Amino acid sequence: MPLYEHVFLARQDLSQAQVDALANTATEIVEANDGKVVRTETWGLKNLAYKIQRNRKAHFVMLNIEAPTGVVAELERQTRINEDVIRYMTIRIDEMDNEPSVMMRKNDRERRGGDRGGNRRGDR
Repeated sequence: MPLYEHVFLARQDLSQAQVDALANTATEIVEANDGKVVRTETWGLKNLAYKIQRNRKAHFVMLNIEAPTGVVAELERQTRINEDVIRYMTIRIDEMDNEPSVMMRKNDRERRGGDRGGNRRGDR
């Protein structure tokens, strides 16, 4: 079965619970059409490079999907209709990584304070 990564950006004024509900809705659409969501990652509220529909920030969510082609078409159709989603992209991938995505690793590194060790200003 083909593998996909589906990333969508939700409006900045949504709560985290509403963003999680959008991810659950996308999961339900995939599972109702004989697909399977392997992993869901919420990357959080991030700054955008430019304004999109008067939004300077957006909630980023990625779904790893294993599903037939028709499922992706239905998912994109439903996503296009939703007013809370400002952008989305689905790409087909050859294989899924079992480790966290680059964005999740970046978030972990930022929470830990970087990998520079004692070179931070406060450590002098």
